[in-house]
Amino acid sequence: MIIVGADVHKRSHTFVAVDTAGRQLGTVTVPATTTGHQTALRWAHAKLGTDLVWAIEDCRNMSALLERDLLTANQKVVRVAPHLMAEHRKTGRQPGKSDPIDALAVARAAAREPNLPIASHDEVSYTVKALTDYRESLVHERTSKINRVLWRVHAIDPEHEVKKGGLNRAKHQKLLAAWLQTCVTAALSMCCWRSKRWLRSRR
Repeated sequence: MIIVGADVHKRSHTFVAVDTAGRQLGTVTVPATTTGHQTALRWAHAKLGTDLVWAIEDCRNMSALLERDLLTANQKVVRVAPHLMAEHRKTGRQPGKSDPIDALAVARAAAREPNLPIASHDEVSYTVKALTDYRESLVHERTSKINRVLWRVHAIDPEHEVKKGGLNRAKHQKLLAAWLQTCVTAALSMCCWRSKRWLRSRR
């Protein structure tokens, strides 16, 4: 089993991986964003495999998003109390203080402490996450449909302007529907005229 210790900050997170004996296996620093966390996951899985435990210093004002992203990716996450990390940093061979040193101290603390609290979604957070994910999927679907409508309108008449954000309001939706109906009527009339003209030419 590999333990990945995390030193978390407002703008970046530094990860250091160790084995169960505390030997350092690799390190990476990523932005403190969901995209950065995904980069760290890809790095860890490519370099270290999938049998991982992520150890995070327990300062949830800066680690909450990281925890959520790791739990969403079905990773095992444990929380390391700051005083445990500080103790292992004092016993480390490298002097001074830096993000990799702190992340290494977190990882080694997790390797030596068997009963660390495990981070997990509680019942309420699971429900909230499910509702949030569903809402986001609906928003993405709605945005995609609006974009398709706007492209169709542009294809029909590039000069026809739909007010920005207009399709969010019933009034503008009705105006667009009425305009499209006139386009359909005009197109049908043109088709009928061309059909009649073609029939006359065949006589």
